[in-house]
Amino acid sequence: MQDLHIASAFDRDLEDITALIMKMGGLVESAILNSANSLVDRDVELAAKVRAGDKAIDALEIQINEEAARLIALRAPVGGDLRTVLSVMKISHNLERCGDYCKNLAKRTTVLAEMPPIGGSSNAIRRMAREVERMLKDVLDAYIQRDTELAADVRARDTEIDQMYNALFREFLTHMMEDPRNITACMHLHFIAKNIERMGDHVTSIAEQVIYVVSGEIPDEDRRKLDRTSFVGKVGG
Repeated sequence: MQDLHIASAFDRDLEDITALIMKMGGLVESAILNSANSLVDRDVELAAKVRAGDKAIDALEIQINEEAARLIALRAPVGGDLRTVLSVMKISHNLERCGDYCKNLAKRTTVLAEMPPIGGSSNAIRRMAREVERMLKDVLDAYIQRDTELAADVRARDTEIDQMYNALFREFLTHMMEDPRNITACMHLHFIAKNIERMGDHVTSIAEQVIYVVSGEIPDEDRRKLDRTSFVGKVGG
């Protein structure tokens, strides 16, 4: 009977943490869409809202980590239960990084709003961001449903994000070569596209955590990365 009580308490605590993950994920989904929309619409107020909203995302990561650590200390989970608790900490970290990239995008939007637009690049970036947001929504659903097939599908879709990024990279190079006055704006747009590509990587990492929670194994085959650019490393938040 005592073991059942402990298990029940663990499940309740885990449900509370999962609810925080879903809340954090919802905030990140909104940040992705709002940051992209602020770029297209040159909406500096919306960009400022995205930047301010990153504090709530950061606070949730801290709360999730604290609750997860408390759960490990009090309930001493093992096996699949321990995998699940550790996974929520990793998932919250990936979500926090996505929030940082959205904040960085919003910062650059404020600068770009003062510059002439570069073709239809902003709309192309928004399409890329929308696809990452859909991937995030699907992977959170996969986590709740313990759906490894959906998680694997999200993981595979990262290739599409890489292809979008590579196409934008080539487009920006063309604009810069055609007119040196485009260089500053194109560099900002490139970093924005790179931020979104990195978000796709973090969403893919969440998909791998879903597979790990259910199966006990991280997918061992390497992801096929199609990022053909090389002169830019990691982009900070």
